[in-house]
Amino acid sequence: MKNISNMDPKVEVFLEKTKKWQEEMKLLREFVLDCGLTESFKWMHPCYQHQHKNVVLIHGFKDYCALLFFKGVLLQDSEGILIQQTENVQAARQIRFENRQQIQELKQCIKSYVFEAVELEKLGLEVPLKKTKEFDVPAEFELFLKENTELKTAFEALTPGRQRGYLLYFSQAKQSKTRISRIEKFIPVILNGKGLKDK
Repeated sequence: MKNISNMDPKVEVFLEKTKKWQEEMKLLREFVLDCGLTESFKWMHPCYQHQHKNVVLIHGFKDYCALLFFKGVLLQDSEGILIQQTENVQAARQIRFENRQQIQELKQCIKSYVFEAVELEKLGLEVPLKKTKEFDVPAEFELFLKENTELKTAFEALTPGRQRGYLLYFSQAKQSKTRISRIEKFIPVILNGKGLKDK
């Protein structure tokens, strides 16, 4: 059963203020706490840890609420219910719910997935992430980098995560002219040593 000392008052406040998916999130919280995880409030969402390692997060969207497993790609997914949020998400996987009844029906399954995720942490397993150099560099951006050594130097000085953010963002544009306009817009930001979402 859940241990009060494992609960975070910030999550209580968050759930009381939440209009959408409140009942569903409360039920998910109950099930996850039953698995002995420690609750915290991270990235504006209830987050659950095993020995300070993030295991699972509860979050809500317009059409569903979800349980996000940080290393979900390593889970066996015996029920075939894990979803990759977007094609660029490497490690995390979600179980999505549209109502309280779905959650109730999947109670045992949810708990077994959580226990499996905890075992992964105990074993110290890591997700082998794609390295920055394995990401495609759009031809347009390659040209910019070739013609502008200052830009090339500034881009290479960015952290790998910031580099990946730009490469994904530029690549996602379907048309060449859109890719070029995205690149041109962010050249000053890159020269400033900042990432896509840095203020």
